[in-house]
Amino acid sequence: MDTEEKTKEFPQFNFPEGELLLVNKPYRWTSFDVVSKIRNAFKPLKLKVGHAGTLDPLATGLLIICTGKLTKKIDEYQAQEKEYTGTMVLGATTPSYDLETEIDARFDTAHLREEDIQAACKSFIGEIQQYPPAHSAVKVEGERLYQKARRGEAVELRARTVTISVFEITAINFPEVEFRVVCSKGTYIRSLIHDFGKALGNGAYLSRLRRTRSGDFRCDQAWEVMELVRHIRSLKDTEQEMKED
Repeated sequence: MDTEEKTKEFPQFNFPEGELLLVNKPYRWTSFDVVSKIRNAFKPLKLKVGHAGTLDPLATGLLIICTGKLTKKIDEYQAQEKEYTGTMVLGATTPSYDLETEIDARFDTAHLREEDIQAACKSFIGEIQQYPPAHSAVKVEGERLYQKARRGEAVELRARTVTISVFEITAINFPEVEFRVVCSKGTYIRSLIHDFGKALGNGAYLSRLRRTRSGDFRCDQAWEVMELVRHIRSLKDTEQEMKED
């Protein structure tokens, strides 16, 4: 959808009654950063705004934003199947399972063959048990795990059941391996990649992640954050001018 088409549709939106907005989350933004930026664009109108599924700061891609009365359906949207593409690095691990922390162990990858990497994916298809990363937003005793991890506190992680429908390798350029995953709500791709490295008798961490789909919604349908903010402000200005006339 190009900008002109979006502009034509935008005045039809009724944000207090509830709208679903697809946003491309930028790199290093938190999901809350996106929600906050959009909520602030509505000021002085006090409007409920929430997202349906957290993305890590180092991830990009589709974030579903709900406004007004539609925020009551956030859990419904959050429960939908997700698709991701990304890149892992073999031969090393990090405490956070991604680039947030420094490498803490290295492994020799000389013995790894492409067929071994392709074959290892099969063991992760279906229902699996996985532990969330210690550096995650999961709450334990009312506090986020990453807050405890940053203080160096040890925490007992609880396994969760998730479903992996698709886990395929799309390109191999050692030590980098590109992949695509289709999975259920609650899946930690960082944990999947960490466990994948262990399945190879090696190590792996996530270096890039993008959510490309959630349910029937795709990232190529999404607004850029500031593009959406500008349209919201433009709509407010237009409404104000109409009232003054």
